[in-house]
Amino acid sequence: MRRRHTTSRVASPTLSQTHLMLLRPLLSSASRAAPLLAAAKPRSPQPLAADTAAAFRQLAGMAAALAPPSTAAGSREAFRVAVTNTLERRLFYIPSFKIYGGVAGLYDYGPPGCAVKANVLAFWRQHFVLEEGMLEVDCPCVTPEVVLKASGHVDKFTDLMVKDEKTGSCYRADHLLKDFCKDKLEKDNTLSPEKAAELNHILAILDDLSAEQLGAKIKEYGIVAPDTKNPLSDPYPFNLMFQTSIGPSGLSAGYMRPETAQGIFVNFKDLYYYNGNKLPFAAAQIGQAFRNEISPRQGLLRVREFTLAEIEHFVDPEDKSHPKFGDVSDLEFLMFPREQQLTGQSATKLKIGQAVSEGTVNNETLGYFIGRVYLFLTQLGIDKDRLRFRQHLPNEMAHYAADCWDAEIECSFGWIECVGIADRSAYDLRAHSDKSSVPLEAHEKFAEPREVEKLVITPSKKELGLAFKGNQKMVLEALEAMNETEALDMKAALESKGEVEFKVCTLGKDVTINKNMVTINIEKKKEHQRKFTPSVIEPSFGIGRIIYCLFEHCFYQRSGKAEDEQLNVFGFPPLVAPIKCTVFPLVKIEKFEVVAKKISKALTAAGISHIIDMTGTTIGKRYARTDEIGVPLAITVDNTTSVTMRDRDSKDQIRVEVDEVASVVKEVTDGQSTWADIMWRYPAHTASAVDDEETVET
Repeated sequence: MRRRHTTSRVASPTLSQTHLMLLRPLLSSASRAAPLLAAAKPRSPQPLAADTAAAFRQLAGMAAALAPPSTAAGSREAFRVAVTNTLERRLFYIPSFKIYGGVAGLYDYGPPGCAVKANVLAFWRQHFVLEEGMLEVDCPCVTPEVVLKASGHVDKFTDLMVKDEKTGSCYRADHLLKDFCKDKLEKDNTLSPEKAAELNHILAILDDLSAEQLGAKIKEYGIVAPDTKNPLSDPYPFNLMFQTSIGPSGLSAGYMRPETAQGIFVNFKDLYYYNGNKLPFAAAQIGQAFRNEISPRQGLLRVREFTLAEIEHFVDPEDKSHPKFGDVSDLEFLMFPREQQLTGQSATKLKIGQAVSEGTVNNETLGYFIGRVYLFLTQLGIDKDRLRFRQHLPNEMAHYAADCWDAEIECSFGWIECVGIADRSAYDLRAHSDKSSVPLEAHEKFAEPREVEKLVITPSKKELGLAFKGNQKMVLEALEAMNETEALDMKAALESKGEVEFKVCTLGKDVTINKNMVTINIEKKKEHQRKFTPSVIEPSFGIGRIIYCLFEHCFYQRSGKAEDEQLNVFGFPPLVAPIKCTVFPLVKIEKFEVVAKKISKALTAAGISHIIDMTGTTIGKRYARTDEIGVPLAITVDNTTSVTMRDRDSKDQIRVEVDEVASVVKEVTDGQSTWADIMWRYPAHTASAVDDEETVET
């Protein structure tokens, strides 16, 4: 269960300095104009500016893609600094225990960050739990050791670590290799095409490298400890779970859960009964998880305590069709199958229906959830052109898994794994059944009894004990776990040769089985029902990672009134915006304040989060202040009967009667109407010089 890692795989192409000089003015203008054009909402139902806006966005993309590596890296870094500085200054999130110097990998969400997170989770519940009729549970964070021993986490939930041989400082081995490759690709303009291709290939298969291969590459490239330049140890596994004890005696070992899924698996029997003993069904859980990261970095992307939202969809392993697959089959988005990764190709757009029919995605239920995840992320505000679904490479995928895909989102750190969607077969339920001796099974009742042929494998404990002694149990379990093809092949070999070589995975070697050690027969029986262990399709969402990528995708800057002044804007969709609207009296006079309070009361009654600002600073400054935390609508009280309503991204303004304000805001923020729809129904308001005087507060 070596944990998977996130990598950035594609280097930017280079452009000659001559061509870049010729294109730079146009590309620079396009980069600045694209967010404004994309955000603008023309009054025409079929805006003539759409093609122009698309062209500008394309040119802005060219500016990023065609810049030299060092320029591209520098602009990504500058963009990231602008985003994170704004996030911390406006208290979206800050380092935990800041007054004591902080602790790496731990962060606190401030008021706007909490609101964004709550909105994301509320939409997750709506989109998955409610729309799919899932059963939501809430299980403890502290987990007994026996549970995580059965799941494999105690023995195998590891990352590969290297140590500074002189100071003992610890580093993630794969991170050091990734950073070396990216640094070379972005900053070394003397790289030959062959060397660049080699480094890109390493980034593409980084998750697939063994400890030995990682160590060899670190030595080959002369990678040393980043802080001291000292030599590094060979990579070795480090278990990422926080260990604790349950109760005062200290005799009952436990761990802080590294995922929420195990709480669902151990409750399968009760959930199956609650669901009327019917399959398929899904259980969902939102909660905290804990991983003792070796070298946490990249802000919210790699932390030691984080929020997971996980779904375990239980399905008959013989029927993984989905009745609603047709609802998503025509969705087309970037997919990155393993064959394309291993041959150095890029992700390409593919319809999910085609991917399932061609066998690229293993089954309909897995494909259905991939489609639903795509809809969830794009409706939150994730840019569909910077979202891809990447299939796991062979070494990443557990031996029991049928197929696994990650929803990866591109941000300034590269492609980041934010959602894992895996067909885990029946591994988890079988593991807990074996360890607890409680059968975690489902059944299918037949209308009429069926005569079936049953494969019966009967190991001889006595003979196995004599032959394998302390390893008897592992050999016996491996024999009982054989599928029908393996068992029939063994039966034929034993009948013809008297013995056969048999691989026992838990021993890591082949053993010799003779005909006295096991009996394999096909027996005919009449059955009234079929018992089986369900397979599990698991979408697992890293909420903090999704939120950080959302911050980057929604962030842009526009010019202020002062020379060279840049105003920060978070263009959140109303769905996730931390505050839905603001209310400003134009000037500090009693009659406007009375109206502002009346509107505030109506907004509160409608359940709309808002801010009422009576500070008396200029309207332009108040607009800039709320644009910077992503508030989509602003209401300026400049009259006692009607008010001005302003859209954040287009800065267009309309006149709305006081008594209609709450209903209009709710209509927009609930997604019933767009701002363009509203503009058709209400008269425009032309901003005065005072209204438009936006500037950053110092």
